[in-house]
Amino acid sequence: MARAQFQKGQKVWVECVGAWAQVEKVLPVWAKGFDEPVRVTYDVGLGREFLAQELLTPVEDGASHGGDNWRLLRARNKWQAAEDCPHHPFPGTYPVVVTDPTDWGGWRVPGAEYDRDPDRIERQARLIAASPALEKLARDLLAAVAEAPDDAPPAMQELARRARDLLRPVDEVLAAPEAARAA
Repeated sequence: MARAQFQKGQKVWVECVGAWAQVEKVLPVWAKGFDEPVRVTYDVGLGREFLAQELLTPVEDGASHGGDNWRLLRARNKWQAAEDCPHHPFPGTYPVVVTDPTDWGGWRVPGAEYDRDPDRIERQARLIAASPALEKLARDLLAAVAEAPDDAPPAMQELARRARDLLRPVDEVLAAPEAARAA
């Protein structure tokens, strides 16, 4: 016996294709003498029917936000001496964003990529280091508008909608449907 794991209109990740899709049709297969369908497939508009185990649902990652204290540090440039790269914003060093309290783990850039466009990489590093604060700002905006949605001006409501849309891919992680996890 099979039960539908997804419903029409639900957003799903099609693992074998590597793309998001929306369930267009739930297609149960019935057999004579059974009260429930023997198999359920899903039409997601990609040219064939998919089984539930081929699809994943987005779920919120509760551990994704919290007391993140990301910092921008400078590391010594081992592949170029300061004299060899006077065009760099900080000759002899490159940016490192650390995401761990012990100053290791995080974001680093390959030397050749940094040398190609150091100003762009420096900006990316500052943006990555500021992203936990920007995430908190977006969540605070959402909470403020949610407290009194009717009192919020239309511009604030639009900003809150945009903040929600930006935070959705941050919070969503892929998970198999309940039946597939139980099997």
